[in-house]
Amino acid sequence: MRVMVIVKSNPETEAQSTSAADMEKMFTEMGNYNEELVKAGVMLAGEGLLPSSTGKRIRFSGTKRSVVDGPFAEAKELVAGYWIWRVASMDEAVEWAKRCPNPTGQEGELEIRQIGEMEDFGAALTPEARAQEERIRAEAEKLAKKKG
Repeated sequence: MRVMVIVKSNPETEAQSTSAADMEKMFTEMGNYNEELVKAGVMLAGEGLLPSSTGKRIRFSGTKRSVVDGPFAEAKELVAGYWIWRVASMDEAVEWAKRCPNPTGQEGELEIRQIGEMEDFGAALTPEARAQEERIRAEAEKLAKKKG
């Protein structure tokens, strides 16, 4: 199974107020942790995100769309980074997450969410929709390799 591990923001990550020495320590610790994840075949992807002040939100209301510029309120509800992991179970994901260095250096939180696979959607995913999804994934992988 695949999971997304979400690193929650806090006021410090949103303000980018961490000292250079603390940032260097965090990058070293996270780099070592990420190496462990990769060597174990767990980590598929992972990135840190810039503060919400650099982001935008698109709001939907029926057929209307509006754009809201960051920063966004409630830092603890925002995402500071993420990983995509392949694990055998949610319990394995929890065990790996418990080994994570504190990603913010302060009070923080990781959230683990299972990624939906085609088989999770049963009959709602028609054979046509399944074939379309497989074509899209294959094309995306092919284009990513070209750009890579």
